[in-house]
Amino acid sequence: ESFITLASKTKITVVGSGYVGMSLSVLLAQRNDITVLDIDQDRVDKINSRQSTVSDAEIQLFLAEKSLSLMATLDKEAAYQDASFIIVATPTNYDSVTNYFDTSSVDVVVENALALNHDALVVIKSTIPVGYTKFLQDKFETDRVVFSPEFLREGQALKDNLYPSRIIVGGQCEACKEFARLLTQGAEKNDIETLFIHSTEAEAVKLFANTYLAMRVSFFNELDSYSLSHELDTRNIINGVCLDGRIGDGYNNPSFGYGGYCLPKD
Repeated sequence: ESFITLASKTKITVVGSGYVGMSLSVLLAQRNDITVLDIDQDRVDKINSRQSTVSDAEIQLFLAEKSLSLMATLDKEAAYQDASFIIVATPTNYDSVTNYFDTSSVDVVVENALALNHDALVVIKSTIPVGYTKFLQDKFETDRVVFSPEFLREGQALKDNLYPSRIIVGGQCEACKEFARLLTQGAEKNDIETLFIHSTEAEAVKLFANTYLAMRVSFFNELDSYSLSHELDTRNIINGVCLDGRIGDGYNNPSFGYGGYCLPKD
């Protein structure tokens, strides 16, 4: 019986242990065998000691109390071997000088993953430009590379994976459907809306969603500035505006501007 249980687990490699990689690793390690590949020895040691590499109370709680099949390594050959899925969650910082995302880490991971594992589906979770997955598919002449956007908040990354607003996978192959099933299986939310679309469309969803959120924050900041200049109560106006069901009551708290890691670069 124990052998059957063990054999039914899917081996998944997650590359990168930031908010995206760490939260996905913990989510999937509830029912699958997860190997985290990183280039930082300190991060590897932390994960193998059941400590989180990021500030997220839910992740630390799961590491302390849940039975997770999770380990980390610096060895890419060992990490990629026999994996059914390889999730790319490395950083792609925006370079304001070149006006492009720095996708170099994604490029290296995808090339190594395809070379060292001839069967796995490579799922890019890192934020990349629209059309970049298609570029990699053409470059390596493969359909084993797809994009699946994440919609996480810093500090609540695992919670957002446990209760996702939606799951989007940039492909319609059986492996893509299985990947979505694994995410759903690890979540606590039921009846999660799941979309299977082209990777280029999935890339656009991520960037347009965050662009809209940044625009919405800016809109309510302008509303606040107007209210202050005319000696009006900002909160009363916002409450009245947001009672309209088409507008909704979210991302409407005036501040110094939108921030964080994702909105500015996206």
